[in-house]
Amino acid sequence: MRIITPIMNAPKTPSAFWGFFFLNFFSIMLAFSLYNQGTEAGIDEAGRGCLAGPVVAACVILPQNFDIGILNDSKKLTEKQRTNAEKAIKAIKAQSIWAIGCIDNHRIDEINILNATFEAMHLAILGLNAQPDLFVIDGNRFKTKLNITYSCQIKGDARFAHVAAASILAKTHRDALMQEADKAHSLYNWAKNKGYGTLEHRKTIAAHGFSPLHRQTFAWNKGL
Repeated sequence: MRIITPIMNAPKTPSAFWGFFFLNFFSIMLAFSLYNQGTEAGIDEAGRGCLAGPVVAACVILPQNFDIGILNDSKKLTEKQRTNAEKAIKAIKAQSIWAIGCIDNHRIDEINILNATFEAMHLAILGLNAQPDLFVIDGNRFKTKLNITYSCQIKGDARFAHVAAASILAKTHRDALMQEADKAHSLYNWAKNKGYGTLEHRKTIAAHGFSPLHRQTFAWNKGL
């Protein structure tokens, strides 16, 4: 398990330092405890907080010593960096194993976003053509009836390479879906906002109503 949190970025204030210390202490302990336990996969999602479009999850197994230099939480990367990282991950397809799970807005409205996120992760897990010994999932909770071993890790996408890779693939896949959807629904400017609740997006909903891709159970009118 490759840890990617740079120690030189440790915060300067005492309270922030101790939070940083314990976060990375448990990252290191997890890495040591799992060092000889076989293949691992990272899992992350994109689009939970959006007002429109699907929630997407990715599951990634990276080859040993995989290093492209820019793996990190996808939200901390520019669009160009995410695209370059996606290409690098997919370029070694013979070694890097990955799968995508996607749950649409209607299913999100039916079962709520948390359960839809878990369902997208399940689809990604089932889509792998290999069975890892451990799944490392970004976040603080997960539920499944699958017979798998998993570990939930807060800020895992900024701490573990395979989770960062999953974060990038989920984000780039979803962005591409929203850019395509924008061709039929350009009024909402999804090519730019990707379905997130920007002020412009919410004002457009207020003026023109929902599209077929909007999540109707989400609160979109706060602050208007």
